[in-house]
Amino acid sequence: MPEKTNANIGFEKQIWDAACVLWGHIPAAEYRKVIIGLIFLKYISTAFERRYNELVQEGDGFEDDRDAYEMENVFFVPEEARWNTIAEAAHTPEIGIVIDKAMRSIEEENKVLKNVLPKNYASPDLDKTVLGDVVDIFTNNIDMDDTDDSKDLLGRTYEYCIQQFAEKEGVGGGEFYTPSSIVKTLVEILKPFANCRVYDPACGSGGMFVQSEKFIRAHSGKRDQISVYGQEANADTWKMAKINMAIRGIDANFGPYQADTFTNDLHPQLKADFILANPPFNYHPWNQEKLTDDVRWKYGLPPAGNANYAWIQHMIHHLAPNGKIGLVLANGALSTQTSGEGDIRKNIIEADLVEGIVAMPTQLFYSVTIPVTLWFISKNKKQKGKTVFIDARKMGHMVDRKHRDFTDEDIKKIADTFEAFQNGTMEEVKGFCAIADLEEIKKQDYILTPGRYVGIEEQEVDGEPFEEKMTRLTSELSDLFMKSHELEEEIREKLGAIGYEI
Repeated sequence: MPEKTNANIGFEKQIWDAACVLWGHIPAAEYRKVIIGLIFLKYISTAFERRYNELVQEGDGFEDDRDAYEMENVFFVPEEARWNTIAEAAHTPEIGIVIDKAMRSIEEENKVLKNVLPKNYASPDLDKTVLGDVVDIFTNNIDMDDTDDSKDLLGRTYEYCIQQFAEKEGVGGGEFYTPSSIVKTLVEILKPFANCRVYDPACGSGGMFVQSEKFIRAHSGKRDQISVYGQEANADTWKMAKINMAIRGIDANFGPYQADTFTNDLHPQLKADFILANPPFNYHPWNQEKLTDDVRWKYGLPPAGNANYAWIQHMIHHLAPNGKIGLVLANGALSTQTSGEGDIRKNIIEADLVEGIVAMPTQLFYSVTIPVTLWFISKNKKQKGKTVFIDARKMGHMVDRKHRDFTDEDIKKIADTFEAFQNGTMEEVKGFCAIADLEEIKKQDYILTPGRYVGIEEQEVDGEPFEEKMTRLTSELSDLFMKSHELEEEIREKLGAIGYEI
């Protein structure tokens, strides 16, 4: 079993084995629904059984009392929806009907999930023998006993499956779940407090809320001391977010249905204390032509071909007087001058809203390798007229050939640096962190690329005199040139021997 890190769950291989069994037996668009639904059933059934056994051992007769489960944030699972019932029916022709019935009974017991769970298992498109084999994999190979409410299990599994499906089908992943490293960094810097309103206008499967709630609880808050507001345009992902919040007992307002944030803002009056978001990178088209006179574009009309500055201004519009934003954007937003974006960025900077910029390394996402930047925007900055720049591109470590991850120490270093800036105690470190005032940013044409401000880290002096080093290095270079000529002649001879001249 692979090492568990922020970048993998621990049983990805088993999840993918289950998905591969379905390959060729079900339309591609249905894979995720089938797999995620089974993960959900297995998850809540495992949690229920664990709590059930605890209550039996206590001997007070509360094992059938729904309140005894709800008080521990555990779903009460009716007998027909428990995993042993599903496992027993795995190799019967009725397995699809059994699973659909389980989903309906859970929705009836838990109203927050009404019309949210997948109920497509009885579909004639889904081979029931194959479905039974998938159930067997979940029964025998996927152990969820060590899962707890702090792990964003569903979202991280969803992220992994999206990456695998996209790779298998030969298309680029178009939907992203924000990696845990990035979410933790945003939350550790913003530090949401109890009794706050947290908003994500592109909430995906809800990972921002999970980490915010966890942070508040870790700092002596309670689960119900956070008000969650979100919006998501994709119907399946909206349902995923509803499930994710329900599992954790977080009371979330995602609106009555999925909807596009720009054309149908479901929270028009909301003023949030914290906004955390990873909106779609360079999203277009976004219906700009229908929204040219929108009140949200206080700093300039965003171009039709890129929604980056539409997202930024939408979030600023929804900020409370002392509110803070942490969002993820592709690096192009730092320096673009096209279609009026440079002017919008200039106006936002001159309004003294940009508190900090953190450059992140590549390969943190499952589906894309492009580098991203974290923007921190505040309505009431502690350090007026100043912005902190942090270059974290060299931080983190590779957990496998494709994926990078941050340790808790990495995240703490970034968050501590940001906090020191806010407190006026930060010491600039060449190549890592620097503070710039508005005049300095103006001299840089309002470009916010951290490298322009932090510079290049100082190299350790090795003690070798310059003249000696240059003599040595030029000699080594001469040897390399000579070797390259020898190889060139050898290649020419070998090609000539088979009738090719160059």
